[in-house]
Amino acid sequence: MDAKLAKIEYLLRQGDNALILSQQLSQLCGKGPALEEDMALTNVALDLLGQTRMWLTYAGELEGKGRDEDRLAYLRDNREFRSLLLVEQPNGDYAQVMVRQFFFDTWHYFLMQGLLASTDKRIAEIAEKSIKEVTYHLRRSGDLVVRLGDGTDISHARMQAAVDELWTYTGEAFLYDELDQAMVEQGVAPAADTLRAAFLQHVSEVFAEATLTMPSPDAYMQRGGKQGRHSERLGYILAEMQFLQRAYPGVEW
Repeated sequence: MDAKLAKIEYLLRQGDNALILSQQLSQLCGKGPALEEDMALTNVALDLLGQTRMWLTYAGELEGKGRDEDRLAYLRDNREFRSLLLVEQPNGDYAQVMVRQFFFDTWHYFLMQGLLASTDKRIAEIAEKSIKEVTYHLRRSGDLVVRLGDGTDISHARMQAAVDELWTYTGEAFLYDELDQAMVEQGVAPAADTLRAAFLQHVSEVFAEATLTMPSPDAYMQRGGKQGRHSERLGYILAEMQFLQRAYPGVEW
């Protein structure tokens, strides 16, 4: 694979992950179980949106075809998105929201840690700008997993059900394809084995404190999002997110 094209695709993967999860969380604005938590969810969504802008801006500049962050966000179809299947899973109840967030935050944190040492200076700078936010995201979601998992019988049951349902979507991030391997060989991205080991260890420690049962690391894992093969859910997410720009091309505030 051409080195430049591979890097553009890698940047899109990072930007799309943050963008789709940000959109999912923004749908919950005003629906949180408590005012403080409602504000926290919205702030996480805004943090991810800011990170999206950095990834997509760099991707557009590297591509050199005049596509800025807005064009990449609003004028691509679902098969052109490279986000993980995890982030397009439905919000569901609050247990599903928090388990999805915790799984993503754990992977995201260790990825950003690895990207701090990237041979691509721009990527390393984005990781450095993001790491404080990502560290807060992981601490917050981990704390809530413990509180809800080790809470009432009902909250525990709902958390365990969410874990069992979403676990199959956690492995895709560590299933490296040719593009991922190219980034590793160039020193741009960290290796999958390193990230997976750190992810499993942290999840295991938090689940032990939360009295939740961790599914088998060797369980079957869904895949395809990174290559543009998504569920129908992404289509609904994009329909809402892209409507204004699609209906009124070029509109500006």
